Amino acid sequence: MTAAFSGMLLSLSLIIAIGPQNAHVLRMGLLRSHVGLTVAACAVTDLLLIGIGVAGLAQLGKLSNAVQGAMIGGAILFLLHYGWGAARRAWTNQYTGLSAAQQGAPQTRTQALGTALAFSWLNPHAWLDTAVLIGTASLAYQRPDNWMFGAGAAAGSALWFIALGLGAQLLAHKLARPAVWRAIDITVALTMWGTALWLAQGLLAQ
Repeated sequence: MTAAFSGMLLSLSLIIAIGPQNAHVLRMGLLRSHVGLTVAACAVTDLLLIGIGVAGLAQLGKLSNAVQGAMIGGAILFLLHYGWGAARRAWTNQYTGLSAAQQGAPQTRTQALGTALAFSWLNPHAWLDTAVLIGTASLAYQRPDNWMFGAGAAAGSALWFIALGLGAQLLAHKLARPAVWRAIDITVALTMWGTALWLAQGLLAQ
């Protein structure tokens, strides 16, 4: 359960940062248009990418301790950089993209599904956050705990997309406020840096 909770925490800290997927889910929620379909497409995509990351990168980790250490070290650097980006957005109040998320006409089911899949599969950050970073972090656990870590990460992703999609419908005005996203970015930065510290401690303990 500890591995699953850690995976969920990392997944949530990565996914709640403002990005193409979140902007699209938020927009569809604000428009009350195909929210369930959009949420399902994003959540299933993350599940598949996390599975790819845990399965593939776990095999790579068996090659040597040096390879595993290098990958975890790279993940630490990325987390520090990602956290810095969130902290900088919060400090400079850069949230101009929120108004754009509320504009435009509702899409058809086909358009909504295609757009959600494009934001998920064609977004390099989605691959990096899920397949690469979560897969790398799973190397800190042996089987079957690495799969529990991945399951927790997938659950965290699904919970976030559901909460964002439904919340956008119920609390549209509050969710669209820059102050709310500033508070989220502050939380993201602190969580990213805390996760980087956790990975660094595990790396030094090896």
